[in-house]
Amino acid sequence: MEGKMAKPMAISLLLHLFLLSSPSFLAFCASEAVDPRPRELRSFKIQEIKKEKARSSCSYTVKIKTSCSSPSYTRDWISLAFGDAYQNQVYAPRLDNPSSGAFERCSTDTFKIQGPCGYGVCYLYLRRDGQDGWTPEWVKIYEPGAQSALTFYYGSRLPNGIWYGFNHCPSVSSTLTE
Repeated sequence: MEGKMAKPMAISLLLHLFLLSSPSFLAFCASEAVDPRPRELRSFKIQEIKKEKARSSCSYTVKIKTSCSSPSYTRDWISLAFGDAYQNQVYAPRLDNPSSGAFERCSTDTFKIQGPCGYGVCYLYLRRDGQDGWTPEWVKIYEPGAQSALTFYYGSRLPNGIWYGFNHCPSVSSTLTE
């Protein structure tokens, strides 16, 4: 009887050891939990770019898809800020131009935005000021030299007058909380 019980236990032990040492299990355990939902950040402040600071400038491509549940057009002011954990922040104070047809329902708009070169975008916030209730579906940021975009999914109406988005930085940057 003991021999019959030892074999399944040995197999079970080997299976557990295999699973615990597999690269996918180790990667899963080492990864940080990231909340995929956007959050409001009332304390968010835009960094003032100081001219005397010698920062190299980079060109970022930003694509924004407007939700099909958004109003057909918007007069809302749409602003964007993103950056890395090292206080390199890119800020676009007003992306929209009502006469250009930007941010129409179900459309994707592309913007070229200049800003300081960073070390990997890990936060992005949008701000809507107005009464139309513009709703973004997603925002894609193409960093200089990157093969693919970093995508932030919204899918819900932005609150009015509040920075709203994501912070996936490894530690909260002082830029976000000052």
